[in-house]
Amino acid sequence: MTPSGGARGDTGRKSEMMDSLLGLGGLMLLRDSVEWEGRSLLKALIKKSALSGEQVHILGCEVSEEEFREGFDSDINNRLVYHDFFRDPLNWSKTGETLPGGPLGALTAMCKRTDPGPVTIALDSLSWLLLHLPCTTLCQTLHALSHQNSCPSDSSPVGQVRVLGLLHEELHGPGPVGALSSLAQTEVALGGTMSQTSAHILCRRPRQRPTHQTQWFCILPDFSLDLQEGPPVDSPPHPDPHTLRVSTNANGTLSQKKKLAVGGWGWGFQ
Repeated sequence: MTPSGGARGDTGRKSEMMDSLLGLGGLMLLRDSVEWEGRSLLKALIKKSALSGEQVHILGCEVSEEEFREGFDSDINNRLVYHDFFRDPLNWSKTGETLPGGPLGALTAMCKRTDPGPVTIALDSLSWLLLHLPCTTLCQTLHALSHQNSCPSDSSPVGQVRVLGLLHEELHGPGPVGALSSLAQTEVALGGTMSQTSAHILCRRPRQRPTHQTQWFCILPDFSLDLQEGPPVDSPPHPDPHTLRVSTNANGTLSQKKKLAVGGWGWGFQ
């Protein structure tokens, strides 16, 4: 059956949103909150990158590999290179499966890659890393990782590097969030209304003014996007991407901090 013009248009809009998010290399911040989780959008972007033929590396610190892979079909899962730092971040079990130096060592090794193809590196989550590494060290590593222009051994170019960092904004003060924001080429702040989710997208291109757009959507079970119309004009206003600082729920934030810091993941890497 030939798709209708409306169906083709809807597909084009979905592709346009994903292309706008993935069009720039460098660091993309996915800023979520207790109310608006961002892992589903992270996985939608990972799926898009994998289907585009890119190398996709996952640095998994916050949930198990099994949980993260859930919902992807076998074709997508076979394309992902998963670095599991959830079960044994310091390699205390001596299995040899964990890279030396923990997550920072893995990121540093990725900085030295020489393969020519484009690559997407997903950090699940950037918040976990920020709570276990000095902010300065993490920022320096992210800068080196997202600004690879040539191989260390010669002048042949490596492919574009895109870093997708999931940031639980409520867990951090304005200093670390501002430092990461200054490194990012793209920022996506999640918000919405009672019934709809929005992505407030800020893109910074060299020698151009930053651009802003807002997309309303939901993530389907297979991690594809379903774009939606925005809410009525008289709906409550949604936050601006620069000022999205959702009011902290003390109990919810405390439980997240405990989960990230001591709930089975409280390993330091300094």
